[in-house]
Amino acid sequence: MGKSTAPPTEITYTKVGDYLLPNITLNEPPNAEPLTKYGFMRKYYLQDHRPVLCRQMLMSEELYPHCHEVQRQAENRLKFMMEQMVKSNPPPDKGTDPLGWAAHMNMLKHSVEEVIFAELIYE
Repeated sequence: MGKSTAPPTEITYTKVGDYLLPNITLNEPPNAEPLTKYGFMRKYYLQDHRPVLCRQMLMSEELYPHCHEVQRQAENRLKFMMEQMVKSNPPPDKGTDPLGWAAHMNMLKHSVEEVIFAELIYE
């Protein structure tokens, strides 16, 4: 077995009260797209309900790629399901009943988001 030739990493600490906390920074990929609604919702769900998993993902730099993937899947599913819902349940004419159209589309989006939240965000 060969010896590891990797240079030792020096960890610096900040004193907070009686504790020394390591100064840890995460490297974000260059040109990373920002998180949007669904990515943030997944991140906050993990922080609040799965804190150990969230910390593991954060330390291994998997949290933000995971949230971006959930965000991408949620946005794609929203687009696809909204198209299907509009086909099966057409809204009133936007020109003659704009408020009815808006209410109908909001109801459809709310229904689709319930599915997205259950299947992607809060799993």
